[in-house]
Amino acid sequence: MITNHNTNQPSEENSQNTGQQLDQADIIEQTGSVRAQNAKHLIHCLTIIGQIEGHDVLPSQNKTTKYEHVMPALVAIEQDRSIEGLLILLNTVGGDVEAGLAIAEMIAGMKIPTVSLVVGGGHSIGVPLAVSAKCSMIVPSASMTLHPVRTSGLVLGVPQTMTYLNQIQDRITEFVTRNSRISEEQLVQLMHNKDALTTDLGTIITGEEAASLGLIDRTGSLQDALSCLYEMIEQTDARYPDRK
Repeated sequence: MITNHNTNQPSEENSQNTGQQLDQADIIEQTGSVRAQNAKHLIHCLTIIGQIEGHDVLPSQNKTTKYEHVMPALVAIEQDRSIEGLLILLNTVGGDVEAGLAIAEMIAGMKIPTVSLVVGGGHSIGVPLAVSAKCSMIVPSASMTLHPVRTSGLVLGVPQTMTYLNQIQDRITEFVTRNSRISEEQLVQLMHNKDALTTDLGTIITGEEAASLGLIDRTGSLQDALSCLYEMIEQTDARYPDRK
């Protein structure tokens, strides 16, 4: 007996797959996150792009990374035993200092293998975010801007404000030097350089320079970052076989 099937009628499995694809698309659109399901290892890819949005909502035309999305996502990733590693792709101009530093501290405190890759740029507060992973990488064509914390607009209580900004700067400097190989003296010197930027203090460095200074572990491509992450995952699996 030959039975005719309506090929226009989607199967239950296809419907589930379609639903998963739509859910994944929604997640990518809202948070910039995606899980690599069919890879050698199950990894989570998190993008940090545009401006880091903190307590103030930025205009709708700005590309932003919202810290209220990233922070709970990091908690979920750390707790999910099926996720073996985290790849962080950065192309950011900076943004809210405290929000960026909070995200960086959370990444630095994660147990699962983490690799960051700077593509395009990792400027301002993007620097602590870039060095927060267990292995930091940058493509040769990318750049990073190092400069001291600053503020704009009307300032009330200038001495108090300057003290507060200096305290934030010390926290950022300590974090960057703790999570990279650059010395505090060299980092501060680059931040306060008067000759590199026209209207500001600071220094712009290329990917190769960031690696040679010890700010970033090494230059590399997406494939290099994935290979590094896979190697870290396999080393972790060997040390902690009961993790899964």
